[in-house]
Parts: sequence; structure tokens; C-alpha cells
Amino acid sequence: MKKAGIIMILGSLLLLGLFKFPLWNIMLGAPQYPEPLGMNIYIQGIKGVQEFDLQNIDGLNHYIGMKTIPKAEDMWEFSVFPKVIIAMVILGVIIGLLGYLEKVSYKYFLGWFLFMSILGVLGMYDFNNWLIDYGSNLDPHAIIKVTNPDGTPMSYKPPLLGFQKLLNFDVTSLPHIGGYLMFIGMALTLVAYWLGRKASLRKTTQ
Repeated sequence: MKKAGIIMILGSLLLLGLFKFPLWNIMLGAPQYPEPLGMNIYIQGIKGVQEFDLQNIDGLNHYIGMKTIPKAEDMWEFSVFPKVIIAMVILGVIIGLLGYLEKVSYKYFLGWFLFMSILGVLGMYDFNNWLIDYGSNLDPHAIIKVTNPDGTPMSYKPPLLGFQKLLNFDVTSLPHIGGYLMFIGMALTLVAYWLGRKASLRKTTQ
């Protein structure tokens, strides 16, 4: 269980990378922009990939009636998510330490992983709802109005994951370094569970 406990601690600590690196990235490419515009989404707020990217994106969005990109203080998520991540890191380190000392079952490692997975799914659901509102709740007095073939207003919702064509923009939405660190950290907790289970079975057969 000692090795499993150490890996559990390391996996939990990797989540701290979310405080330094972006969780997600959305890039917008178009012929009129030789350098694509992009925004990096952190757990504390949204920043442009380049200095004036957010300003340029907001300028384009104004013409089609989209809201401006929210500041950190405009969304409760940016104040709650950092606290949730800190709590999960502390919980994971405590479980890993107790596992190392053989004070708790290896099943707690799986419990942490499942709890973190549920929080991740809820976070993605909330992020997707924000994208829907951001791309669909348009100002009816916008300068440019584009409709679908059936006459309904066109949605400019960026994809949650992957690529999508929006007018003349190629939009790509993918995890960034912080997101990959989180996924690796969670995978390590599964490895810790597997090692802990293996050690426990070995003990019972001796």
C-alpha cells in the first residue's frame, strides 16, 4: 500500500497545475486573421492567448449581438472552482497519506476518483450551458442578423469539444495543459487503486 499511497498523493497534487495552466482553450481562425484569435479558460477566469485577443473577439461578437466575454467577477464558477480543486487536492493527499500508513482501504482511492469524475462531469455540463447561453442569447438589435434556412436565429455556440465551422470562422475547442494534468492526475489515482488492490489481495493469500 505504500507505493499506492505515494501515487495517490502525486495524482492529487497534479490538480494544482490548474492554478498555473489553462484548463481549456478555444481558438477562432478566419481568412482576415493571419494569427488566430484565442481564449484560454482557467479555473479563475478567462484570458486571451495573445494580448488583444479578448478585445478583438468582443469586437466581432458585438456585430452579431453576442455578450462580452465575462470577467472573473461576473461568474460564480471562477470563485467556487478554485476552492473545489483545493478541497479535492487536500482530500486526495490525506487519503494517500492514510493509505501509505495502511490506515484506510485502497477503495478510498477509487472513491476519490469517482467523486472527482462526478465533479468534472458537472463542471463540463455547466461550461456547456454557458456556451449555449453565450452563443444563443443574442441581442435582437444586433447590427448583423444571420438566420438558419428555416428562418430561426443562427446559434454561434462554440463546440464543447472538437471543431466546428461558424460562418467564416473555424472554431476549435480542446483541453489545455491544466486539463491534461488533471486527467493524468486522475488516471494516477486509478493506478493507485489498482496497486492497492493488488497489495491487498497479496496479503490475503499469504
